[in-house]
Amino acid sequence: MLTKRIIPCLDIKNGRTVKGVNFVDLRDAGDPVELAAIYAESGADELVFLDISATEERRKTLANLVLRVAEKVNIPFTVGGGISSVEDVDVLLKNGADKVSVNSSAVKNPGLINELSRKFGSQCITVAIDAKQVHGKWLVHLVGGKVPTELDLFEWAKEVEERGAGEILFTSMNNDGTKGGFANIALAKLSSELNIPIIASGGAGNMQHFTDTFKEGKADAALAASVFHFKEIEIKDLKEELRKNGVAVRL
Repeated sequence: MLTKRIIPCLDIKNGRTVKGVNFVDLRDAGDPVELAAIYAESGADELVFLDISATEERRKTLANLVLRVAEKVNIPFTVGGGISSVEDVDVLLKNGADKVSVNSSAVKNPGLINELSRKFGSQCITVAIDAKQVHGKWLVHLVGGKVPTELDLFEWAKEVEERGAGEILFTSMNNDGTKGGFANIALAKLSSELNIPIIASGGAGNMQHFTDTFKEGKADAALAASVFHFKEIEIKDLKEELRKNGVAVRL
């Protein structure tokens, strides 16, 4: 049985880790280099580092910060934010990233997914999808959730898989930062319709939410930020609880 992964997410703005609710009201959560080192030591399976303002501000992910984080961790490390070309990915991988995450740029230029997976291998390419349930339909949003589209979450996810993405990071904007649990119905549908791993994101508030997303949402990994950053949940305790509930994790 494949073990389920626990992934802290470092949302970066102006070189600091931040966290908000429903993608707004950001507050400082600490130094990303220090946090990355703590998570690597405390049993996290992977890290995700998202420069959340890179796309909006039309600038590149902070490659230097990526290098500093990579020097501190010994676990897989995914970087996203403002990535729109083979050159961008090349710089990040050379600075220590194991994988990259593309989001808005993939919607605007779907062929980018094919290009990146051909050049670097699908195992390196994560496609992040931010979606919001609007009148019963899950619609994809761009630029840090600020720009709505008419693109259907499930149709886009299937296309992403067909174009060569290695995994999908699905964030429910409705659930993000609310601590009310993950969007398990949507996650279960994604998992049933696709063959690549699905990372659940948005809504973690307690340990039960993680158990639920693995069992009900059929997620392959669960990503969270504030519950880890503000020490509401310790990763070691979470993994022990998951194992007690019959979820296979790496201790």
